[in-house]
Amino acid sequence: MSAPLDVTPKTAEAPPEVALEGLSKKAIQGRSLGQIAWMRLKRDKVAMAGGIFVLVLIIVAALAPVIVKIFGHPDPNFIDYSLVDADSQLPIGGFGGMNGDHFFGVEPQNGRDLFSRVLHGAQISLLIAFLATVVSVVIGTIMGIVAGYFGGWVDAAISRLMDIFLAFPLLLFALALVGVATTFGVDGYWARMLMIIFVIGFFNWPYIGRIVRGQALTLREREFVDAARSLGAKPFYILFKELLPNLVAPILVYATLLIPTNILFEAALSFLGVGMPPPTATWGGMLETATQWYQVDPQFMFPPGLAIFVTVLAFNLFGDGLRDALDPRSR
Repeated sequence: MSAPLDVTPKTAEAPPEVALEGLSKKAIQGRSLGQIAWMRLKRDKVAMAGGIFVLVLIIVAALAPVIVKIFGHPDPNFIDYSLVDADSQLPIGGFGGMNGDHFFGVEPQNGRDLFSRVLHGAQISLLIAFLATVVSVVIGTIMGIVAGYFGGWVDAAISRLMDIFLAFPLLLFALALVGVATTFGVDGYWARMLMIIFVIGFFNWPYIGRIVRGQALTLREREFVDAARSLGAKPFYILFKELLPNLVAPILVYATLLIPTNILFEAALSFLGVGMPPPTATWGGMLETATQWYQVDPQFMFPPGLAIFVTVLAFNLFGDGLRDALDPRSR
């Protein structure tokens, strides 16, 4: 006689614990788009080097009055004839008068400290470049997002306005505007600075306006915009609450690339004599003065020239790296 079958349900045995070497016991955490972009940016050593230099330059420019009290002359316009030769008007000593008291040497003919003037020139260049960029970004973003979202005759009118501004001879306009303002007695320090910021910022907005318009044309067909319309959202709400947050990345990238362009333009205006009024220390104005002495004192050209070159290069490297970090399709 066969034994009865055991139909008692058996509890399932737990599988043996497998040791997974190298795996963290912490729960997997998601990363935001900002965290991902920061990780990608940190891996770009060249962009990080440019960003660190830009940060150091901003700090040095902000603390220029304090730094020059320690390492230079506190007044960038102080004239010291004892530092130049009475006959040749050239700095006394080699390499343009470079020594422990004057790291970059002194100017020919007047003996002004180049280190102090370069640092104060950084203040002027960065301030004008940043404020002009803000003006361009604000106007370009508003005009571009309105043109891209509404389309039709609004887009056509704004696009033609962009074409007119892009074809405008900006440099000639700056020369004429400064000449007219000087004729009417508007030629003070702050008046000239505001005029330069207006000229650079107001006439450069079409560049960023075109970029924002192209992105807005794509975003207005997305599902989240249709959902906002179906819920009764007004155009103003859609423009600045739905579209604008998705345009922060391209706006930020182009702003970092526009700043060095504005630095070069401000230097060009100062070089042509329509920048900040003398004796204000500006990189372009120093280069213009150096052209009169380059055959007998070539060292005079290097401090302002290298300052412009390194600053523009650092901003461009950081802007390129930021663009790659914020673009999910880049590798």
